[in-house]
This record gives sequence, C-alpha cells and structure tokens, in this order.
Amino acid sequence: MDETTIKYVNRSKYRVRTLKAIGDGVKMPKEIAEDSGILQNHISNVLRELKDKDLVECLNPNARKGRLYRLSDDGKDMLDKIK
Repeated sequence: MDETTIKYVNRSKYRVRTLKAIGDGVKMPKEIAEDSGILQNHISNVLRELKDKDLVECLNPNARKGRLYRLSDDGKDMLDKIK
C-alpha cells in the first residue's frame, strides 16, 4: 500500500465512510449507502473509484441488480490505516 493511495482515500470522507461501511462484510450498494449515510447515487461513483484503485471488489460484476461488494486485501489494509 503506497502513500499516494492512502492520501487519495483520506482526501474524501465519502471514500473513508464507504470503506468503513463495507468493513469485513459483503454488501450491496444500498446497504453501504444506509450504513455510511451517503446517498446511493454517490455510492456508485465511490465504489467505482475504489474498485479502480483495487480497494474493493465486486463479487458478481455481470449482475445488473444486487451487486455484492467486499474489501480486497488492499482495502482491508487501508481500513486498518484509516481507523
């Protein structure tokens, strides 16, 4: 985990709150939105950003509805650093 990625995550409270909302679980965007207090349309953008940085992974990317997300190993490391 490089310093640039840590700074990238910390620059956005949405990114931090999204990582914390997912935690050790597997969640759908609606659940992440509810747990983080972020509007669901914003969660989609944040999840895409975090996925591009390999911090979250989608378990069923071909699903149109009910996509499931969890933290990648790097995402878990990041969560430990931002807690």
